[in-house]
Amino acid sequence: MGVLWGIPYLLIRIAVRQLDPGVLVLARTGPVALLLVPLVLQRRQWGLLVGNLRWIVTFGVAEFGVPWYLMATSERHITSSLTSLLICAVPMFSVLAARLRRTGEHISATRLTGLSVGAVGVALLVGLSIQGGSFEWIAFMLLVALGYTVGPIILANKLAHVPGPVVVAGATAAVALAWIPWSVAHWPRAVSAETWSSIGVLSIVCTAGAFLTFFELVKEVGSTRSVVVTYVNTALAVVLGIVLLNEPLTVGILVGFPLVLVGSALATSRASVELARDANSPVNH
Repeated sequence: MGVLWGIPYLLIRIAVRQLDPGVLVLARTGPVALLLVPLVLQRRQWGLLVGNLRWIVTFGVAEFGVPWYLMATSERHITSSLTSLLICAVPMFSVLAARLRRTGEHISATRLTGLSVGAVGVALLVGLSIQGGSFEWIAFMLLVALGYTVGPIILANKLAHVPGPVVVAGATAAVALAWIPWSVAHWPRAVSAETWSSIGVLSIVCTAGAFLTFFELVKEVGSTRSVVVTYVNTALAVVLGIVLLNEPLTVGILVGFPLVLVGSALATSRASVELARDANSPVNH
C-alpha cells in the first residue's frame, strides 16, 4: 500500500499541468468503473451493489470524490512533497475519530506516543512551510486528510460484508458520473502522452489495484491501524518529488519529516501491535 499510494503524488503533479483537477477526478475514476462494473454484473452482484448503494456512494464522495479534487487543486500551488506530508495528519485524525466514536479498539501507550510524535512532525512541517498564499492549499489538504479518515471508517463499519470490487465499481461510477458535466466544460484542447500515461497508472494501478488491496488491509487490521500506512506513502512521495521533480528539500521537511518517520516506527512497532492485541483479548475482559 505504501508504494501504491506513494506514487500518485508525483503523477498528479504531472497531470495537473494540463488537466483541470475535476477532469483528473473523472479520468481516474471513469476507467475503473468501466473495468469493474462488467465484472460485478458477470458475478451477479448487482443486487449487492444496489442494496448498499447509499454507503458505497458516501464512501466514494468521502474517499475520492471531493478529496481528489482538493488534492489536485493544491498540487497546482504547493509541491507534491508537502502535499504528501500533510496527509500524515490522517492517522492522528483516525485516532481522534476512534475516541469520539468510543470504539472498543484499544490504542497502546507506545502507539499513542508514536502518533503524538508524528503529529508534532506534521505541525512543524506545516509551520515551517507556510508561505504567502499557501495557507489555503494547506487547509485544502487537511480537508483531504479528513476525508481519508472517514473513508476507512465507512469501509470497516458499513461495507465490511461487501466485496471490494463491488464497492470500488459503485463508488467510482458514482463519482465519475458526478464529474462528467464539469469535465465536459473544462476538457483541455490537447493532452500529451506523458499526461495520458500518468492518468493510466493513476486509474488502473493507484485506484483500482490500490483500493482492492486496501479493503483487505482494513479487514485485516481495522480502520484505525490501516491508515498508518500513510507514513510510508509519504516517505516514497517525498523522495520521488525531490529526485524526479526537482522539488526543494525545505527546512520543514528536514525538521518535520524525521519526526514523522519516528512516529511511524513507534505507531506500527511489534510491541504496540501486541499490546493492543493483548488488551483486546477475551482474557482481559
